[in-house]
Amino acid sequence: MTNDMTKGSPLKLFIFFSIPLLIGNIFQQLYSMVDTIIVGRFVGVNALAALGATGSMFFLVNGMILGLTSGFAVLVSQKFGAKDEVGIKKAVASNIILTLVLTVITTIIALLVKTPLLRLMNTPDNIFNDANTYITIIYAGMITQTLYNMSAGILRALGDSKTPLYFLIVASVLNVILDLVFIVNFKMGVAGAAYATNIAQGFSAILCLIYSYKKFSILRLKKEDFKVEKSYYIRHLQIGIPMALQFSVTAIGVIIVQSAINMFGATVIASYTAASKVLQLVMQPSISFGVTIATYAGQNLGAGRFDRIKNGMKIMNRVSVVTSLIAAAVLVFFGKYFVMLFIENPTPEIFAYAQQVLNYSAAFLIPLGFIFVYRNVLQGMGESFVPMMAGVYELAARSVVAFTLPQFIGFTGICLSDPVAWVAASVPLMISYYRKMKKIENENIYEKDASQSKKILQ
Repeated sequence: MTNDMTKGSPLKLFIFFSIPLLIGNIFQQLYSMVDTIIVGRFVGVNALAALGATGSMFFLVNGMILGLTSGFAVLVSQKFGAKDEVGIKKAVASNIILTLVLTVITTIIALLVKTPLLRLMNTPDNIFNDANTYITIIYAGMITQTLYNMSAGILRALGDSKTPLYFLIVASVLNVILDLVFIVNFKMGVAGAAYATNIAQGFSAILCLIYSYKKFSILRLKKEDFKVEKSYYIRHLQIGIPMALQFSVTAIGVIIVQSAINMFGATVIASYTAASKVLQLVMQPSISFGVTIATYAGQNLGAGRFDRIKNGMKIMNRVSVVTSLIAAAVLVFFGKYFVMLFIENPTPEIFAYAQQVLNYSAAFLIPLGFIFVYRNVLQGMGESFVPMMAGVYELAARSVVAFTLPQFIGFTGICLSDPVAWVAASVPLMISYYRKMKKIENENIYEKDASQSKKILQ
């Protein structure tokens, strides 16, 4: 069912919309987490390090596609908020065409540059072949990730956050089964993990597409619906490309940090990989809040309800701070137990490196939460430039820290690269949002005063 977020209690809407998203995001994390756990425990530390070495490369391409599909969904949510059924069909049709074309182009480029990029990242020789095998299979199957993200984005734009969750649960279970079959039974190593991920994601994408067509009449597009005016493509690209670039710029920063980590050897790579998986898990509430506020802002912008956007952000900020504090406590007090999931009999050295990463990250989770909230509310309102530039600031900060501080304070410098980057990105996003809302308020006051003056003159 669709969900009109232009009326009703913002907090209630946030809770009922974000909880399915949160559960879905956690299950989506299981794709990579299960791969990592099974590979780390059944294949070995070097194989785990190989997966870790490709994590930033996967994020680079998948983040770009996620940014595009999320950006293309913004126009759908705005048309839905405006109750424009014809506009919704055109927005969806142009979304599909652009997504498929850009995915094919991105996949070809990714396959061409993967091996040189692994070399450029200082990937150790003892894990290079496994890393190259894994990322090749993942890149070749990127269309499965795209189709799911596209269809899930469209459904969420219509206010349906539950359906994508159901299919993710099914896919996650399938992924676990295939991991065990391919890695444990067939001894396929990292290749088995990659095949399991692609097959499971493809299955969820097909289910999501079939459901969307059968359940929502407004999504049953006909041939004439694909005859879309150029303005729809332009608007999609105006929002989607900056969002894709923002994700890509962030991923480039992660690649730079990974390059610095790779110079410390396989043990540190495996420790950082395990810690990063734990961090990604506790980040899921913030990510869910971001998607929620983007849909909320998009629908209310389409309805002209700027007051609801402002009130909703006040509530969302409080929720974000509380959940960030809870997540920080989990990292500090329970992080080592999560690390044990990924590595069988971890050494004290591995524990120490992983916990160091988690402790520094925990201290800066509030600005990280603000990144997701403020970036997505701006994107939901059609603002794309500042979120993209925030990614540039994040890249610059992360790069400078990763390649300067380790020379003086060792691995601690690596641990500080993400926290410094989060602060550098969150500040301009917050400033931009409050400036935009102030401008909107001033314009509304002017229009109101003009209307009242006109009535007096009459």
